[in-house]
Amino acid sequence: MPQPPARTPSAPLLTVTADSLVAADFGPRREDSRADRPVGTTRSSRSRGHVGIRGRGAGPLALYRHLFALPGTRAFTCGNLLARLPMGMFSVSAVIMIAGQRGSYALAGAVTATGLVASALVAPWTARLVDRHGQARVAVPATAVAVLGCLSLLLCMRFNAPDWTLFASYAATATTPNTGGMSRARWAHLLRDDPAALHTANSFEQAADELCFMVGPVLAAFLCTSLFPEAGTLTGAVLLMTGVLLFAAQRSTEPPAPGRAARTAAAPRSPLRTRGMPPLLAVCLAMGAVFGTMEVVTIAFADARGQQSSAGLVLALQAAGSCAAGLLFGALRPPGPAARRLPWCVAAMTVLMTLPLLAAALTGSLVVLAGALLVAGMATAPTMITTMALVQQRTPEGRLNEGMTLAVTGLLGGIACGSAAGGWLAEHASATAGYAAPATAAAVALLLACATRTDSRAPH
Repeated sequence: MPQPPARTPSAPLLTVTADSLVAADFGPRREDSRADRPVGTTRSSRSRGHVGIRGRGAGPLALYRHLFALPGTRAFTCGNLLARLPMGMFSVSAVIMIAGQRGSYALAGAVTATGLVASALVAPWTARLVDRHGQARVAVPATAVAVLGCLSLLLCMRFNAPDWTLFASYAATATTPNTGGMSRARWAHLLRDDPAALHTANSFEQAADELCFMVGPVLAAFLCTSLFPEAGTLTGAVLLMTGVLLFAAQRSTEPPAPGRAARTAAAPRSPLRTRGMPPLLAVCLAMGAVFGTMEVVTIAFADARGQQSSAGLVLALQAAGSCAAGLLFGALRPPGPAARRLPWCVAAMTVLMTLPLLAAALTGSLVVLAGALLVAGMATAPTMITTMALVQQRTPEGRLNEGMTLAVTGLLGGIACGSAAGGWLAEHASATAGYAAPATAAAVALLLACATRTDSRAPH
């Protein structure tokens, strides 16, 4: 009996069913079909029509270069960086300006603390409006109100207005939108099908945060002392408005706002009511306490040795270590889910936060302390990147800006509490003893992080 000719494995079997032509391939399968697609192209990225950024042999620079090859990403990032830089300028500028002209650090601290409390109250509502109506429609008018508050503060200082006007003016700056959160929301929208690329983008955003808080205070102090006392606040207001306008103009990368029908339908539940979010926000609060205590105690340590002017540089080294670690962390593919990584990241931060305490207690040298802070800062960015990734995962769809703003609010609240605790320790004990506070706060964050992991495993 004659045998049919052997069919080559690569040729599909063609048949017709109803009005459709069907091609069935019975050839052997290759795992993940890696041989059928170019090196450096992922399944999800191929379906979206652009090359992935996790190819074999791709170096760290290549990962970030391909990240910013996406259309519109460079433009919105430049605008966002301009808008984010003043976040590290406003507090320092206000303290220098008010203390210099009114002669009271207590008044300056009270005014900035009022602005912090107002931001904690207003920022989540602003973020909720951004999620509901879109970034451009809300961010521009909210920024305009904040800039008017800055200008009002300058006029009150210039014309020697009563002290209560300073509080009212600075509180108006609380409408400043969470520019870092809006930038992360854009990355989450653009890279929603590529978790590896989103990890790199989140790492870049954290490094950008560190860079702004490293450069911002130095720039503010330089402007206020070299030009005129109001120069730092005025420059920050101009940068903020300009950056937000440039950022909002990039409409092609903006996450779409829900339509009218979606807004009138049942809204997604608040991030505060989402399982796993409250303990995660508690972790943010504890980590904020780490940053707040470290800043105040370091300033007191440098002042006790007659080198207060070097405190900014020492703190900048901590931010530089975090920035470098964040960029490196973004080039890696961390193993396991973020919920499993977070306790390990916080544990590393807890261990490294003991280095400044040891450097201050054993040597008393500001140079050695600077090196210890540089190393200790390297655990900050990976911890924050992992935390923000968890916030993105646990925030209900359509409330991403609100969820990330709540995390930032937790950090700010921790910074405020940590600053008060660090100042009390430095004054009533010693600056060296004050370095026990960041290590203790990090240990508390570790306990909370372990509770966060347990809570995420709980059945729904």
